[in-house]
Amino acid sequence: MKSSNYSHVIRIVLGIVALAFLGFIGKTVLTPKSFGTYGHYRADAIEEEANIEIRHWTNAPCFSCHAYEANIHLNGRHKTISCEFCHGPYADHITNGKKTGTLSVKRGEEIKTLCLRCHNRAIQARPEAVIKTVTMPEHLESQKVKVTHICNQCHNQHAPLKYINRAQEIVGMQEKS
Repeated sequence: MKSSNYSHVIRIVLGIVALAFLGFIGKTVLTPKSFGTYGHYRADAIEEEANIEIRHWTNAPCFSCHAYEANIHLNGRHKTISCEFCHGPYADHITNGKKTGTLSVKRGEEIKTLCLRCHNRAIQARPEAVIKTVTMPEHLESQKVKVTHICNQCHNQHAPLKYINRAQEIVGMQEKS
């Protein structure tokens, strides 16, 4: 026997229609006015992003004041690394062309921790076939120094081979590749 009572179906259909209506009202109320001006995108986001204060810069503004470090950095193995990678955002140091803060300068164990961001066996940025990467602690072991040795005891952090090459030049050795 067929049931002539379809009230449960009517309730489900009315529920679906009510949800669709609420969804439509919600979309209409919550969708920003600029949405869709340039396709499936909120056009006001462009202006908002353009008005955000720049926090990160290239090395050029750093080099304009820090010429000595720039000369070392540009002639060293780390010449492609941003100053901000080690020292922090430029905006924390300069605002509207005036010095407003002092960026961190790493010392002691902090230098080793910083170097290990890239020179760690577990975190190699590129395969060795592409770029020669020194890894810890193998490097210290191969140089026959204590594993507790700090990188800047032998290396200049802006140009890692500067001191090594100078020492080898003094004793008449050639740089190892």
